[in-house]
Amino acid sequence: MMKRFVFCCVCFLAALRSFSQHTERSLWLSELDLSKMTCVMGIPKINKSIRGDTMQIGGEKFVQGVGTHAYSRMLIDLHGTATRFSAKVGLDDGAYIHASISFYVIGDSKVLWESGLVKKGEKPKAINVDLTGIKKLGLLVTVNREDISENYADWADAKIDYLGEKPVALDNVVNAKQFGLLTPLPPKKPRINGPDVYGVRPGSPVLYRIPVTGVRPMQFRAEHLPQGLQLDQSKGIVTGAVVKAGRYPVVLVARNKFGESKKQLTLVAGEQLALTPPMGWNSWYIYYSQVSDSVMRLSADAMVKSGMADYGYQYVNIDDGWMNKPGSKNEDETGPLRNAEGEIMSNRRFPDMKGLTTYIHSKGLKAGIYSSPGPKTCAGYAGSYQHEAQDAAAFAGWGFDFLKYDWCSYGSVAKSSALEALKKPFVVMGDELKKTGRDLVFNLCQYGMGDVWKWGAEAGHSWRTGPDLGTSTGSFLPGFYNVALSNSEHGQYARPGAWNDPDYINIGWVGGTNGGGRKTTFTPNEHYAYMSLWSLMASPLFFSGDMSRLDSFLLNVLCNHEVIGVNQDVLGKQGKIVRNDSTGMVMIKDLADGSKAVGLFNFPGSKKNSKDYFVWEEGDDGTRKIKLTTSDMGIKGKFRVRNLWTQKDLGAFANSFETEVPYHGVVLLKISQ
Repeated sequence: MMKRFVFCCVCFLAALRSFSQHTERSLWLSELDLSKMTCVMGIPKINKSIRGDTMQIGGEKFVQGVGTHAYSRMLIDLHGTATRFSAKVGLDDGAYIHASISFYVIGDSKVLWESGLVKKGEKPKAINVDLTGIKKLGLLVTVNREDISENYADWADAKIDYLGEKPVALDNVVNAKQFGLLTPLPPKKPRINGPDVYGVRPGSPVLYRIPVTGVRPMQFRAEHLPQGLQLDQSKGIVTGAVVKAGRYPVVLVARNKFGESKKQLTLVAGEQLALTPPMGWNSWYIYYSQVSDSVMRLSADAMVKSGMADYGYQYVNIDDGWMNKPGSKNEDETGPLRNAEGEIMSNRRFPDMKGLTTYIHSKGLKAGIYSSPGPKTCAGYAGSYQHEAQDAAAFAGWGFDFLKYDWCSYGSVAKSSALEALKKPFVVMGDELKKTGRDLVFNLCQYGMGDVWKWGAEAGHSWRTGPDLGTSTGSFLPGFYNVALSNSEHGQYARPGAWNDPDYINIGWVGGTNGGGRKTTFTPNEHYAYMSLWSLMASPLFFSGDMSRLDSFLLNVLCNHEVIGVNQDVLGKQGKIVRNDSTGMVMIKDLADGSKAVGLFNFPGSKKNSKDYFVWEEGDDGTRKIKLTTSDMGIKGKFRVRNLWTQKDLGAFANSFETEVPYHGVVLLKISQ
């Protein structure tokens, strides 16, 4: 009797299993683990748009689905038992008016369905895809413009029909080998870092802190200083004003108990500033508009204490939020925008601007400030519109050395998108700054409009070439990599005193209005690639993370004097991409001594190939060998190779050099003959 009962149970379970394997069921996309779905901003929402509203596409509302923000991707294990994927997709009606995205359904690395260009207001596009035999399903939304903001995408009524085992979301990551600390510790004896050239205007105040590593205390001297300059021999800070225009070769000397270091620095007294890309820190990506006098002072302290100043970082820059704000409910920023004479007022978080710059200057560092040519800044604070001369005089009078000028609300003033209208506010402010008698490096922040790289040098010293980089990973390719690819297209316009600016170095802790924030998700390999790209592109080097949370790894990325030396090379050439294909990306920068800096980057895939956003094969750590040839470099014969991150010579080679590069990593080399 018992045997018959057991036999019946076994038969029943087998029949039940057979029934489940042959009975089709449905799984809503929203029922999967959405923590596995990446999106460029925010968190994917269940049955809502990314903003938390009811999903609505072209006026049609949906109560089932997933709202995300392109770029977005999700990889799903179907176990080979799924039969169909269906959905209605489109841009959510809450998206930016000019948003433009594309949807893809990819099975086992083959595109099964694609939407084409999707714009706001269009009716939803229906998906009905056969998944028979497909093991892995990739759902992807890409962006068709440089600005990634407000590209709200909806996967409405999205479901998977399947037989047997239930589909599950996968971690779409490569288990790559990661670099550790690469930069050697500096020696105890002095080593003078920094560029070989420094530009000033005759008669303008000079402030130059000699960037030198080594054990302190030190004693300094400067041979052949031009008339009007003096050196603080214990602090290593040069001050004064150069009387006459000209080129002045100055020999800087630093000595401590372990030895001595000498370096020639050519002071160029003329009309050019920023003869090498500016270096420093900006408050935006860690404090946003809640920046204050106290955090600026703390950040200046940290720049010296951490040793960043010893590698040439010198600007400590306030971004948006130091003025009063019309209509604000925060009492720290309420009050008159300007005084009776029309002079701009700082808010309560900045009670003494002159005192702040004096404090920063006392450390040998320089101070930067922010404004907008429009009536309001990006965050809604008082702008400089119709007060350009007064504001330029105020910035100089307070003692600032750098101005970031952000387009923002000027769009409400400029009724035309003609080139002259785009140029006008920056040329106006640039001219006013020159009248102040103070050297202010001028950064144009207007996101590449009107091909600014072609004319930006008429007004200032650097210019943003695209939208805000932000702190996101962007897509399967990190956001900074895509920005670098775009920025690299404008290299012919970069030169001493005129630099393409792809935005800040957003690593470490970012994104907290009161500091702290969150740690970026970049891998160690991506940190090195980020810094290498910015150095090869001769980009301004501005860290924008939390200066109070610098650790040994971050400092090892930010403070490698040979890597920074590539960025600060006096020739002022921007690196060029000579190869970018399935074998890797190679960027080469010509250097003043006739050598070349070469970056070998392992970033497989591209935005143009949708399958490359996903990891289809398990167990591959992504390492690849990348070969550099003499034809890549335009040279003949033997050449010597040095690894700049590890600061080690690798030997002499003929015809080619090949090395392993980890996934999303870089090997940065110096090639000489």
